[in-house]
Amino acid sequence: MKNKVLIGLFFMIILMANISCASYSTVTMSVVEEPICTIPLGGNSKFEKKLVGKDLANKEVTLQLQVTNEEILDKPTGEIILVLDDSASMNEEVSEGKTRKDIIFQSANSLVSSLLKDNTSLKIGIVRFSTNVEPGKEGTLEDASIVSALNNDVTTLNTAISNIQANGPRTDLDAGLKLASQQFTSEDNNKYIIVLTDGIPNVAVDYDQKYYSDDVINKTNQQLKTLDNQGIEIITMLTGISNEAYVPGTTTKNFGQIISEVFGSQTNPTAGKFYYVTDAEIEKTITDDIYKALMPIEKNLKDITVVDYFPEEIIKNFDFAYVSEANIGTISAKVDTTNNSITWKIPELKSGQTATVQYKLKLKENFDHSIIDKILNTNKKVDVDYTDFNDNKQVKTSDITPKLLLEEPPAILPKAGTITLISFAVLATILLVYSIIKLTILHNKMN
Repeated sequence: MKNKVLIGLFFMIILMANISCASYSTVTMSVVEEPICTIPLGGNSKFEKKLVGKDLANKEVTLQLQVTNEEILDKPTGEIILVLDDSASMNEEVSEGKTRKDIIFQSANSLVSSLLKDNTSLKIGIVRFSTNVEPGKEGTLEDASIVSALNNDVTTLNTAISNIQANGPRTDLDAGLKLASQQFTSEDNNKYIIVLTDGIPNVAVDYDQKYYSDDVINKTNQQLKTLDNQGIEIITMLTGISNEAYVPGTTTKNFGQIISEVFGSQTNPTAGKFYYVTDAEIEKTITDDIYKALMPIEKNLKDITVVDYFPEEIIKNFDFAYVSEANIGTISAKVDTTNNSITWKIPELKSGQTATVQYKLKLKENFDHSIIDKILNTNKKVDVDYTDFNDNKQVKTSDITPKLLLEEPPAILPKAGTITLISFAVLATILLVYSIIKLTILHNKMN
């Protein structure tokens, strides 16, 4: 009877030693699916949620949320007429041996080159204006002339600009605007006039023969408004005014008042856009500000809200931590336990920008063993709200998510001819105990 008990005890210990109990140290984690959740936000923009890292030995994975605005800004199309002031005042030296003409015309060349780069659908023409050197022709349309007809050859246009001579006595912007408007084709497309001048208009076509008079002011102002009403986008840069308080002898108004009555102000221009700048600001204004003003409205995504929801099993059994903070916008500091989510808010995402945030999920040591052998969704769903390029509110959602699996090692009985280290130790212990018992029994019998 004792022998049977010992043998039963032996096999029970062997079985217990070889059965793996589910524990944090023995359970294994694997990624069974790695789909990328993609939500389109426009022609080339999107939201993505994907698994970007896995440390399965430490039972953790890293996920990334990313919003990308890859909209390509359309290049300006249609026709542009550059209206360049070539009055003698343009020859004034303003910076390290450079005249105002040097800076304005070189910047105009850069603008032309940038606009026409890989853009064959745009045509540019050039008109120069000041006043005619022949006194009898001053105040006529001959105060302006065509330097280059509409074309898209950069070399031709840059050469034409560089060859302009700044020798006009006075400034007849009215003539320049009138001649420029006559260069447009009848094609239904975008039409722009860009005025680059360093002078306050003191002559107009058919004016009253008084420089800086109300007649000159009104004619120039009205011409700007007429072109604006025709759908022509007017962009004007005025520079070279050093003393707004100066009052010309032919009027009672100072330069500041005349500027205001002709062009308006930068915030409330007479027509289109008005840049009133110093000589030091010329280059940036032409090559940067005016260039951007010619581009279509920026395709920016606005008021983006990303809400990432987690399943209850993930919240209870995994620790959540950010790997990297959101590079744009703000995100919840921790998971909102009322709905098991994090919320990411991005006020604006400009064309070419990418917003990213990463977080990791790590299995807790005291996890619920009931999730073993179950496919676990790392996320429940994600909602994305945003304002699109046409200022329309959009709401999109997706439940596509990477999936995890926890497994425990299977129970293993010793195979024939093999024995585990634990089993060997247990067996040795049993044999030792058995031998001691037998010796004790034998000893008692002999006594």
